[in-house]
Amino acid sequence: MKRYSAWSLFQEGLGGQKGWRPAWRAAAPKARYDAIIIGGGGHGLATAYYLARNHGLTNVAVLERGWIGGGNSGRNTTIIRSNYYYPQSIALFELALTLYEKLSIDLNFNVMFSQRGLIIAGNSRHDMETIARLIGAMRLLGVDVEEITVDEIKRAVPALDCSPRARFPVFGGYRQKRAGTARHDAVVWGYARAADALGVDIIENCAVTGFEKSASGRVQAVETSRGRIACDKAAIVVAGHSSVLAEAAGFRLPVTSYALQAFVTEPVKPVLDVVCWTLATGVYVSQSDKGGLVFGGGLDLYPSYAQRGNLPIGASVVGTLAEQFPGFGRIRLLRQWAGIVDVVHDSSPIIDETPVPGLYMNCGWGTGGFKAIPAGGWLLAHQIATGKPHDIGAPFSLNRFRTGALIDEAAGAGIAH
Repeated sequence: MKRYSAWSLFQEGLGGQKGWRPAWRAAAPKARYDAIIIGGGGHGLATAYYLARNHGLTNVAVLERGWIGGGNSGRNTTIIRSNYYYPQSIALFELALTLYEKLSIDLNFNVMFSQRGLIIAGNSRHDMETIARLIGAMRLLGVDVEEITVDEIKRAVPALDCSPRARFPVFGGYRQKRAGTARHDAVVWGYARAADALGVDIIENCAVTGFEKSASGRVQAVETSRGRIACDKAAIVVAGHSSVLAEAAGFRLPVTSYALQAFVTEPVKPVLDVVCWTLATGVYVSQSDKGGLVFGGGLDLYPSYAQRGNLPIGASVVGTLAEQFPGFGRIRLLRQWAGIVDVVHDSSPIIDETPVPGLYMNCGWGTGGFKAIPAGGWLLAHQIATGKPHDIGAPFSLNRFRTGALIDEAAGAGIAH
């Protein structure tokens, strides 16, 4: 792999930019792999990369039924943060944030991580009580958050209606300075390129249709649209379609899939240099490098695999944004889309070996999958390679649904979805 650098860019410029190679090979499937990762999104590619880099396991294939990054990894709002409540969640997302901070150097690929900061506004006295509890929990574990006043929010987010007559009055809030956004396709392409350079086969247009098990019940091959591929281990990393592949493998997951809509406006001049989120509505907004306002809100309220979402939720989110940010009301909407998120009962992920020996799973991230990509890959790779869960990943096992040791971030972090 040719390293990207200012010097290589200069050299290629002298040669008419004809020396660049594809970022990754168009690999054909081999008959057998040590490990197969099903799903060519951020988490799947990160798992393959860390298997190769951290554990020396390079006879690995990533199988993607469509194209790399064509699922949720390319259909999100790119926010990265670690402001959670429970210690287990904080450790998980702090690992992800720490890895994101050096990811461009690690992958030799600019993922455009912008640590512009996150401001969360409270809209009632009850919100401020929640914020005080959250700040205390996060500070105990070293997360960089600080409470801020209404005046500080006005200065940081002048477009937000903080007037006494606002429909959603602002009582105060808190800020995480290390939070921010990254370019979603750059994260995916960076992991794909780095994994390929270490010998991982990335196989697109290869849909998994079933699993073959040995007499003892252990997974020994996957059936695909491009034929049977044998393996010692396999992992399902397909976000909203996790329950579909789990059923094909012969077990059920406590997962329900919903559509989560997102929107982007036409480009405008710089008006918002932080990520802003309000507790009363769950609506969040940031401004992209191209100038568009990227925003979203709550889930569609029924299970679905539709990648557009329904009109009532879309209208509600757009209307709420215009209500809270009056100056945005006349900006034209450029496009709208939806990702399929996999939600479990406690709104926390599942990183574990499944009831089928040798078959692993990374799912249940709900609305938080993109921000967790490096950690999800790091932790699943550790468990696949060693056969044991990482200390940070251990609380997110399937066993918690039997023991009742749930990590209820839906209530703990005050998220709207």
